[in-house]
Amino acid sequence: MITPDFTPASLKDRPDLIAPVKEICAAAWPEFMNHDEIVGEYWWQLYENYLEYQFALLEPGSGKIAAVGNCIPMERRVVPGQLDDGGLDWILREVCEGKPGGRLSGRTLFALQIISAPNWRGKAVSTKTVQHMIAIGKAHKCTSLYAPVRPNRKSLYPLTPMERYVNWKTREGMPFDPWMRVHVRLGAEVVKVCPESMYMSGTVAEWESWTGLLFPESGQYVISGALVPILIDLANDIGMYLEPNVWMHHRIE
Repeated sequence: MITPDFTPASLKDRPDLIAPVKEICAAAWPEFMNHDEIVGEYWWQLYENYLEYQFALLEPGSGKIAAVGNCIPMERRVVPGQLDDGGLDWILREVCEGKPGGRLSGRTLFALQIISAPNWRGKAVSTKTVQHMIAIGKAHKCTSLYAPVRPNRKSLYPLTPMERYVNWKTREGMPFDPWMRVHVRLGAEVVKVCPESMYMSGTVAEWESWTGLLFPESGQYVISGALVPILIDLANDIGMYLEPNVWMHHRIE
C-alpha cells in the first residue's frame, strides 16, 4: 500500500485544529480511560504550555485530520535506567510539576498519545505520526524519544501478564503486537514494562456506568478495552484499574 504524503500541522501554528483534535482523541478511548486523575490534572498544560509539541497530520487535498500526536519535553537527558514504572502518569508529574533534573544535561522527548482518525486506522498513518514525532524531537535538540506504548492487541489477552505478552513474536521474529511492531520497524527498542502507567478509580456505580456492566460481587472483572482486569471492592465501594504499558526507546540522531 502506498502511503500518501501527509501535511504536518503544529497546533501552535493552527490553533483552529485544537477543538477537532480533542474530539478525535476523546472518541478514540473507552469511557473508563478518561478518568485518570493525573491526566485530568495536567493534560490541559499540553495546550497551554507545550503547544508546539502537539500536532496533526492532514490529508492531502482535503486538509482533514488523519492523525494526532501529543508529546512533551523533559529538560534533562534521560537514560533507559531512569524510566519510572509510572509510565505516562510519571511523565506528566515530572514535567508539569517541574521536579529537579538529574546529573545529565540535555533534553528528552516523551510520546504521550498517537491517535489515527477512524477512516485512517490500519493504513500506516501511525508510522508517519511516529516519524514526525521523532522529527520534532530532533528539531528541539532532544537526544531520545521514549514512549509508554499501550499495546493495541493486549486487550484481547487481558489475563496474560504484560511481561509475557511483550515477548510474544511473529513467525518473522517481530513483536506480536502491531503497535509495538510499528515502533520496532522505526528503530525502537523495548526497554521494560511500566506496570503502573495509568490509574483509574471510581465508585462501583461509576464503573457500571462507564462499562455498561453490573458487578454483583467483589473480585476481578475483564472489561472491553482494558489491558488487564479491573478490581471491584463492594465493601469499600470502589473499582480500580492499574494499566501497564511498555517503555520503548527511539534514539534521535
